[in-house]
Amino acid sequence: MTDDAKPQLTRIQQKNREIILEGALTVFSASGFRGATIDQIAEASGLSKPNVLYYFGSKDEIYQTLLTALLDTWLAPMLHIDSEGDPLDEVLRYVAAKLQLSRDYPRESRLFAYEVLQGAPHLGDILGGRLRELVDSTVVVLEGWMEQGRLKRVEPHHLIFSIWALTQHYADFEAQIKAVLGPGHDPYAEAQVYLDNLFRQMLAP
Repeated sequence: MTDDAKPQLTRIQQKNREIILEGALTVFSASGFRGATIDQIAEASGLSKPNVLYYFGSKDEIYQTLLTALLDTWLAPMLHIDSEGDPLDEVLRYVAAKLQLSRDYPRESRLFAYEVLQGAPHLGDILGGRLRELVDSTVVVLEGWMEQGRLKRVEPHHLIFSIWALTQHYADFEAQIKAVLGPGHDPYAEAQVYLDNLFRQMLAP
């Protein structure tokens, strides 16, 4: 049976899949793929193990489903960079969007970090394919702006890497940041001001 021919899920079936994925996200983001078990996922989901396996054939299938959805979310802000927009505004908007993703999806960020630290065995083809293609097309846009003198010249690949590092850090090392800053701080609001100023100084022509 092809994907197009698969029967549509009922509302209850779709809801149960979402419940399982939510429970699995909690487990995988805490334990990684190797440390997680179907039993843990079932417990976190509030469903029985047979029920989990009814919707997903294996732990690998659950993990792959989560990672694929996560990558779509993570790539979306880069897709929205407008080559016709103001270059500095577009880069700063991208930085803000990536920081907001870290704020809204900290478990997803940590899950992605776990996968990459293991050598990305479940994402290797995507990282070297769709992600690389998107980064390459974004680099072309950045280089064009730099050649026009509309952005200060920096190495565009490493500009993108630095944006990833400086935004996802706030999700991946959230406990450390909160411990160092102490009470009374909003790390993301403070980071937004700092990163806006940092990249503005770095890139303004």
